[in-house]
Amino acid sequence: MEFFTILIPIFFIFGIGFVGEKMIGFDTKPLSVMAIYLMLPFLAFQTFYSTDLTIDYAMMTLYTVGLAFSIIIVIYVISYIRGYSLKKTCGMILASAFMNNGNYGTPLIFFAFGEAGLHYAVILMVIQQLLMCTVGIYYAAKGSHDGGGIKMAVKEVVKVPIVYGALFGILFHLLEIPIGSSFMEAIEMVGNAAVPTIMIILGMQLAKISVKKLEFAPLSLSLGLRLFLSPVIAFGITLILPIDDLLKQIMIVLSAMPTAANTTLYALQYDTEPQFVSTATLFSTVLSLVTLPVVLYVSSLIYG
Repeated sequence: MEFFTILIPIFFIFGIGFVGEKMIGFDTKPLSVMAIYLMLPFLAFQTFYSTDLTIDYAMMTLYTVGLAFSIIIVIYVISYIRGYSLKKTCGMILASAFMNNGNYGTPLIFFAFGEAGLHYAVILMVIQQLLMCTVGIYYAAKGSHDGGGIKMAVKEVVKVPIVYGALFGILFHLLEIPIGSSFMEAIEMVGNAAVPTIMIILGMQLAKISVKKLEFAPLSLSLGLRLFLSPVIAFGITLILPIDDLLKQIMIVLSAMPTAANTTLYALQYDTEPQFVSTATLFSTVLSLVTLPVVLYVSSLIYG
């Protein structure tokens, strides 16, 4: 029962956006642009500025990148066999390769593992954010109807400011550049507003989903990759990484999180299967209520 209490505020925030969209109606694309370009860079800056860098950063980066590209490779194979278009392939990558370890995973890890787990969860969240705003945006732009291809996709990645926010955070931390308390408070206010804003936008997008337009075959594949294959791959990765058992267990649990909310923003931004991606986000989030307790239990048997 305690597992579900941590999810109540998460689904409540989703619900605010859902009800707001149904009652008022919003243009979600400019809101998603605001979150990506004005809020997330400050979240990345404050996280790296206030966190000490250790060897665990390298291990967590290897895990995050290895997990995402393992799933991307599987999707390319499936898309080739089934003859999916480039747009559909990119949509499946957005829906399957990136997990919601921020506004869903981080509070869950805190509930399950306490302060020690929260430290790891925050670092993994930022690394995942950086991966999504580079690799995720690359595939979102690559599948865009504009047809700009790889060159356009790379240009779009370079324009996203969250990478620079993280780099400046690391630089300021390493050089021990002081930031006034008032100015830092302003940075934290903007950064902290990013997560609930993204969650509300996701709720708005979910309200626009039409069940009649569901593509069951690719949706089932994406859900299987995100909720079932991902933790299996993560377990394999933890077997070879020189890290403590707590971090290994957290990696497996986070790998089983539903589709990342940010991918819905990127799909909206570049019009890369936004209906499909948001649908995968909705269904994976609901199904995670069943799958996550199982993953938590199994991972505790292995590394607990």
